[in-house]
Amino acid sequence: MIRILKYLLAGITFLGVAFGGLVYSINYYPHDIESVEVSGVGGVPLSKKKDIKVLSWNVQYMAGKNYVFYYDLPDWSGPDSSPSLEDMQITMQGVADIIRDENPDVILLQEVDIDSKHTHYVNELRELQALLPEAYAYTVFTYYHRSSFVPHPNIMGKVGLGLCIFSKYPISHAERYALPQMRMDPLSRSFFLKRCVLQCHLPYAEGGELVVLNTHPEAFTQGSDIMGQQMTFISGLLDDLDRKHTPWIMGGDFNLLPPGQKALLSPQTVSLGDYNSNSELALLTEHWSSVPSVAEATGPNLDAWFTHFPNNPVVGHPDRTLDYCFFSQQFQLGSHLVRRAGALSLSDHLPVISTLSLNSGSGE
Repeated sequence: MIRILKYLLAGITFLGVAFGGLVYSINYYPHDIESVEVSGVGGVPLSKKKDIKVLSWNVQYMAGKNYVFYYDLPDWSGPDSSPSLEDMQITMQGVADIIRDENPDVILLQEVDIDSKHTHYVNELRELQALLPEAYAYTVFTYYHRSSFVPHPNIMGKVGLGLCIFSKYPISHAERYALPQMRMDPLSRSFFLKRCVLQCHLPYAEGGELVVLNTHPEAFTQGSDIMGQQMTFISGLLDDLDRKHTPWIMGGDFNLLPPGQKALLSPQTVSLGDYNSNSELALLTEHWSSVPSVAEATGPNLDAWFTHFPNNPVVGHPDRTLDYCFFSQQFQLGSHLVRRAGALSLSDHLPVISTLSLNSGSGE
């Protein structure tokens, strides 16, 4: 009997080790800080004398607006798991058309899929780049969700989701910074998203550099303090750049309301999200300027600054602000907007567009 128990225990141990090895082999475990490959060669460096136009947009893996995905409803009962290939192609062309129309110098995109089952294994980075002008010669990309197989009933396959930056101007190098992760058991953590900040460096022709950052912090945070942790981490990155007197611009889908906006939203909107009345975004807005500003996003025309258009069928229009462009004090803000024209049918988020000029003497 004792011998049988020993064999059983050995067998269970072997299976546990084998299972753990399998889970590890199919998932993504980035380091806290990693170098990111830059694609692109040649070109004329950015000039300090030139305004820089930045477009930041969560493109919802090019799915379009014809779906209610399983996570789009509060009870996770949305009927859809995947867009059609035809809708993806229409959406990618629409995204490219808006980029061509706006003609930004730098593009920050969130939720770009590469080789994911639910988006038909399309390399959206490569497909979109083929639709853009050749002027966008430099690209960087990093994953924040990557697995050979996610055993979720609405996924059951390969996932590759990431952040990307396109630039008309040379990028010398780039890094990936891991954001703090939510507390969870080791198995769930292995398959879960690894949120991050993608940072790239654009040399100035006159010397020095511009640092551009792209991010997409946590989305489903009920009962967690993770947003405070992630905003504290991001604040530390920006503080470090300020101490070095390095001009910077940061964009992304922050999944946070601006301070004060929650009290101004409809009860229906408030019921659809899990936002603190004291927004964790204040850790950034109290120190740095943003587009939209808190004043714009809580003022009489706040709806012009809504960036999120939920797929939930009870919501028929953009209803809250979640996306921003922050910038260092070395910049002056020029024209800026949240674009609706042509974008409402393309994603559950709208592009944030900002034109910035470097103050005289900055970036030395």
